Amino acid sequence: MFDLDLLKTFVSVVDAGGFTRAGERVHRTQSTISQQIRKLEDLAGTPLLIREGRGVALTAEGERLVGYARRILALSQEARSVVGAAQAAEHVRLGLTEDFAVAELTSLVAQFAKLRPECRLDVRCDLSVELERGLERGDLDLVLMKRDAGGGPAEGVWPEKLVWVGAADVDWRRVDPVPLIAFPQGCRYRDRAVHALEASGRRWRVAYESASLIGIEAAIAGGLGVALIEARAVRPSYAVLVGDGFVPVPPTELALKVAPGGRRPVRDLADLVLAYCEQEGLARAA
Repeated sequence: MFDLDLLKTFVSVVDAGGFTRAGERVHRTQSTISQQIRKLEDLAGTPLLIREGRGVALTAEGERLVGYARRILALSQEARSVVGAAQAAEHVRLGLTEDFAVAELTSLVAQFAKLRPECRLDVRCDLSVELERGLERGDLDLVLMKRDAGGGPAEGVWPEKLVWVGAADVDWRRVDPVPLIAFPQGCRYRDRAVHALEASGRRWRVAYESASLIGIEAAIAGGLGVALIEARAVRPSYAVLVGDGFVPVPPTELALKVAPGGRRPVRDLADLVLAYCEQEGLARAA
């Protein structure tokens, strides 16, 4: 392995045409320069320079090495500048629930990229309980999450109405046990659905579970079971179910939370999320 410092000294000697002038360029004594060249020649296993009075000339092997040395040093400098730039760049970490992050994410990311082209945006989609933990641990800068109604202070709060749905061509009143379509355990919608069915005396089973909203929607449309979803997510092919165990459930809310001491780019992204939610006609409850 060639040491970068030795290669830099070697190139300096070649460019300066001698040990003394090279020492002046790199602020080292002539004896130090000579020692470094000897170390490099030991590593190479062959002489690289021919001393000619105060000047030097390259041997055949030295001539071969100097081109590689320049390329290695240039590549090292490039790597340092790239890594340094990445570390210096602003980094914003956004957490979203899966059912928000499908279509809306594209427009938000595009707007933020135009506003803050120098920033790196990391997006994490997860259950609300995991997003809240990530915010508390400092792993996320802001989160748009689902929570129980009246969950405390937040940048913005929008009430949600949950409804039971299933494929329109199935009489779900007669299906026993009720096949439930749900997100994984920890999802508030799932917890409310299970509690409501048990309280009404309806038997139930988990017929389909998915962490993906696309998977949930496909299962509902395909008639695999019923699901508890937000009213804004109801599609024309769904039937809204009322009665026969499909009772109203306590409301939830969509909340935007920002880590304390949010940096300017974090605030800019929070403003974009707030503007989007208000534009969609969600009543802000602050």
